[in-house]
Amino acid sequence: MQKNKRIWWIAIGLVLILGYGIWEAFSQPSISDLPGQFEEVAFTRNEQNKGGILRIYAVTVGDMTNAKYDACADMFPTNDYGSMTKIYFFDKHKPYPTNLSLDTPHYDIQKYEAVMILKRTGSDKK
Repeated sequence: MQKNKRIWWIAIGLVLILGYGIWEAFSQPSISDLPGQFEEVAFTRNEQNKGGILRIYAVTVGDMTNAKYDACADMFPTNDYGSMTKIYFFDKHKPYPTNLSLDTPHYDIQKYEAVMILKRTGSDKK
């Protein structure tokens, strides 16, 4: 009887730990949780080869006065060894690009106007 109790307590503990892990994995914050009504509308990246990874994002902002641009930029991925993530923020109420290119300036600057541009880079570990 004592052995059965021990097995049940261990099983309950494992189920609780597993449940917490699943809940934690699916409840991560996203850019839509931040003040500013952010929405990712375009993304492109270079092929992973011997150089660093370049990621380029276009994000719309619905509430320009309360937007937390740095907090939003910090949520985008970066890698080590010379990678760079560039985030272009656009006013949601004006035209914004839905396609980006790897070539600078990454979008048609005659048609669209970014309200903020932020870069994040990975560390150079050796």
